[in-house]
Amino acid sequence: MRVRRPRKPVAHLEVTAFINVIVVLVPFLLSTAVFSRLAVIELSLPAQNSGAVEQLKVDDLKLEVVIRPDALDVGDRIGGLIQHIPNDAQGYDLASLATLMHQVKAKFPDTKAATVLAQPDTSYDVLVHVMDTLREGVPPGVDPHAKDAAVELFPDISIGDAPLSVAKK
Repeated sequence: MRVRRPRKPVAHLEVTAFINVIVVLVPFLLSTAVFSRLAVIELSLPAQNSGAVEQLKVDDLKLEVVIRPDALDVGDRIGGLIQHIPNDAQGYDLASLATLMHQVKAKFPDTKAATVLAQPDTSYDVLVHVMDTLREGVPPGVDPHAKDAAVELFPDISIGDAPLSVAKK
């Protein structure tokens, strides 16, 4: 004898609600994707010395800015310290650094590279502000609100660890 099973109705997949969600979600995601951008700073590490004596030019500048807890030391890797900029009441004196960078750029207009050397406890905010000051700035005597007032100074920035400071006796 044959066993009869009751026939089940065929289930229909209801996707109307899912399609409605996708219709709303896709344009929303596409419209917000345009406005979310990452700010990326391109950096390079300082080149490691091969041990050979570098061929030095009189006009060759190897600009270094060392971030110390109490000051900024601006110098030439080859020629030594250019200027020691002590901190002011608000912290690092970035205005004096910007003025000095314009003077250095006027003397070495073809140089585009600079190295920022920071101690391990240097805050990220200070590091970025110093790099921004080195990268571009408004020359003295120019209206900072004028169109195209900012000029490029040293856009190729390398970062590294600061050397230990010599204790003064």
